[in-house]
Amino acid sequence: MGNLQIDILGTSFAIKANEDSEYLNKLLGYYKRIVNQIENSSSLNTPLQVSILSGIMLCDELYKEKGRNVKFQTALEKNTTDEEADRITKSLIEKIDRVL
Repeated sequence: MGNLQIDILGTSFAIKANEDSEYLNKLLGYYKRIVNQIENSSSLNTPLQVSILSGIMLCDELYKEKGRNVKFQTALEKNTTDEEADRITKSLIEKIDRVL
């Protein structure tokens, strides 16, 4: 079980979760990068607006990644060429490296 102190968008609170603290800090760091990108590239005025758009952007990433995962699973089930599996695997590894 991990603990995380969150200080972002004018608010501060602590949470406990079933993940370890290092992992939780990585997640928070990634979320802060998304928030900073939105703050620097948009005209949103309130922390609530920034947090909502950040959540939508993260959902978009997740949705696209799930779609790629479905394509990968389909390729495995159909036993298609190794090239397609290699392409998808490399794409997933690149995504994971960017997140970490």
